[in-house]
Amino acid sequence: MYMDIVILSHLQRGPVHGYELKRNVSATTAYALHNNTLYPALRRFEESGAVTRTAEQQEGKPPRHVYAITDLGRELLHDMLADLPAELAADEPEFLTRLGQFEHLTTDERRRVLAARTTALETRAEHMRALADKSRDHHWGGLVVAELAARVDRELAWIAELRARA
Repeated sequence: MYMDIVILSHLQRGPVHGYELKRNVSATTAYALHNNTLYPALRRFEESGAVTRTAEQQEGKPPRHVYAITDLGRELLHDMLADLPAELAADEPEFLTRLGQFEHLTTDERRRVLAARTTALETRAEHMRALADKSRDHHWGGLVVAELAARVDRELAWIAELRARA
């Protein structure tokens, strides 16, 4: 789902053909956008009315298709940004994609996204504590579990800072 957000957010910048969209996403994010992801998504968006497609004639070449976001697409993008379902909240790219676009959300919407991520991280922290108990006799495994637990703790502290800013 985060790739849908990435695609629509890039289309907000203006109409663009598929190759240019793919290149822009790669140049401005940490995500590689592949044709097998991009074109099916654009087709879905077009069918739902979130995106329009216009054929642009080229001399001596087949026409290229230019995609533009519609008002419905902007609403869809906002709704996706404002919602972080529990089943996606543990997924780092899902969270970071929304966080990177917090300027488009209200304070309450930001807080809901942060709360969903916090709940997912607290669940992960509980799991890490259980793993720590099981890995006491495994030096290297224990090191891995300790590092993963520390990462969760650092992110929870960071989210507390973000919540104060939201």
